[in-house]
Parts: sequence; C-alpha cells; structure tokens
Amino acid sequence: MSIEAKIAAIHDEDLRAELEAARGGFLFAVIVEHIAHRQALRDAERSESGRRAQARAGMGRDQRRRDAVRVVLEAEPTTPDTIQHIHSVLALCGLPYRDPGDSREFFREYGRNTLSILAGRLKNPASGQMELQGLPYGPKARLVLLHLCTEAVRQRSPTIAVADSLSGFMREMGFAVTGGERGTIRQFKEQLHRLAACTMQIGLWDGQSRSSTITMPPFRQLDLWRAGGQDGTAWSKSVQFHQDFYDNLIKHALPVDIRAARAFSGSARKLDLLFWVGYRLRALQRPLRLSWDIVHKQFGADNASLRSFRQAFKADVAHLKEVFPKLPVSLDEAGMQLLPADPGTLLVPPKPVRRKAPAAGAGAA
Repeated sequence: MSIEAKIAAIHDEDLRAELEAARGGFLFAVIVEHIAHRQALRDAERSESGRRAQARAGMGRDQRRRDAVRVVLEAEPTTPDTIQHIHSVLALCGLPYRDPGDSREFFREYGRNTLSILAGRLKNPASGQMELQGLPYGPKARLVLLHLCTEAVRQRSPTIAVADSLSGFMREMGFAVTGGERGTIRQFKEQLHRLAACTMQIGLWDGQSRSSTITMPPFRQLDLWRAGGQDGTAWSKSVQFHQDFYDNLIKHALPVDIRAARAFSGSARKLDLLFWVGYRLRALQRPLRLSWDIVHKQFGADNASLRSFRQAFKADVAHLKEVFPKLPVSLDEAGMQLLPADPGTLLVPPKPVRRKAPAAGAGAA
C-alpha cells in the first residue's frame, strides 16, 4: 500500500492530528506506518464490537448477560474484589430448588452420602412467639449463603452485620433493592431467616461397614428487631455462624468469581452447577465419569423423569460453557465427564504455589 493510501485510511481525529504534526519530519513515512497500524487496530476492534453488539441484540436477556460476563472474564483477570467464598460442603450439597411448601425436611442422596435439612423456628421480635420457618430454597438462599460465607472469610469473624451489607450485595448481583410485601429485600430476608432456623445433617458411608453422621447447624445466633412502619417487618441485624461451621469454612472455603455467579443469579440449579464444577475441577487428578443416574441424584431433585432432567441439564451445562468456553466438561449418552483442567480453564484459577527456599548450606540431592 502506498503512503498516500495509508494516509487516506487514517480517519480518527486524534490520529489525524498526530499525522499533521509529523508532516515534513525526517521520519514521516515511519510515523505514517505506525499511525496507520493503530488506526487498523481500532477499526478491527470497532468491527468486532459491532458484530458482538449485533449478535447480542438477537439474544434473550439471560443469554445477553452470560455473553457479557464471558467478555468481562476473558478481558479482566480475577482479583480479590471479584472473589467470593462458599463452604465446600454447600458446593457439594444443594438446597431445594423450589419452595417445599409445608415440608419440614429435605432429603437427598449423593452417591454414598446423604444430606438432610430440617426446618426450625425463630423468635418473633414483635409477638415473642417461636414461629415455624420454612426450608430454605431457590437461588436467593444460595446467594445469601455465598454473601455471608464471603463476609465471614473477609472479616475473619463468625459474626456478620447484615443490615448494612446485604443491600449492597443485592445490587451487585443485579437485583433491584425494593421494599414492601413483595419486594426483593423481604425475599432475601425470608431466605436468611429460613437458613438461620434450619439444621443440616450429612451422612457419610464408606460403602462397606463404616458410616458417620455430622449434624451441622450453619448459624448459632440470629438477632432480629422490629422495624418501624405499619407492617412491623422483622429485620435481620446480625448473624453468627456456628463455631464449628465457621472454623471449617475458614479451612475449606471455595472461591467463586462473583461475576460468574451474577450470570446465573436467577437459577438455583445453575448456581449449584457452578459451585460443584468449581469444587470438582480444583481437586481433579484424573478423568471423572458420572452416570446419568448419579448426575440426576445430584442435580435433579425436582425432576421426577430422568428424560426431562437430561434435556434441562444439557441446557444448563451449555449455558455454563457459554461463560467458560474452555471448561473441560462434556455430556454424552452415558452421562457426564470431567477432565483434569489447566489452571487457566478453572472457574477461579488457583494461586501459584510458593516454593520454600532451600535451607542454608543444603547441598544438591
């Protein structure tokens, strides 16, 4: 391309100004080459942005969100500000997906292990009565746990003030913060109260002759106060994790990229899948094959039919891979397969291991 053609291709105002300032100089031809290259890069970026915008315009709302999160994750590495934490047990054992109604117990098997959640009661600050609470369920219960576990890890304290922090978390997750009978604040608070009142039991079996049962109430204390206004809504002021749960959380907190969680904040099962895959891949040393029956027990509590579950779950995995295209997870007629992952393909890349310096005077082996 001639120098005249290169000059003609430079059209951005700031680049044209650079070009005119360089006219008559000894290195004018070299400067033209450099400016023309920068213009070409800008034009290519605008073209790609336009293509993405056009493709995104034809997507549904949730798909647009996943695509936007993928672009951000690819462009911006994880930082301490983007990392949240959840207890590893909660990454393996999901809560109910939908409102269990009047049921007081939720029970699910995970291979040789089982999870039982028992609903409990809380003291009403207005009436003084111990009132029944339902079982925690849905995406909001999971997001509340993610938020509280994160605050406990960050603050290094089992006691968290939630009156000031939960609204900010809701906004960060893309939820409008609204009050009233059907507002989002009330919905999140309800799940917090259900979680605070429940007790979890995890049953472990070695497949032969030994078993153990762990009773683990997540929270030791929930302080409530009666808010002003006509409805007198009971608001959560502070939450204190059970000490055993907190100690175990500090040792086994699973990192979660909050930007990825935001992409799936409207789906309980997709959040479970995000947590579960993140946990499995961090420790996976060899290929893991799971039959559809096992996958159904892990993620299909609300699907009586294996056939209907398979169809829905394939869509969930496809949506996860829209955000993480390199994720080494696949589905086939036999079930699910996970492969050991390179650090760059993990949902949250692990921190590099620091090698200890050899002791002074130590010789080579």
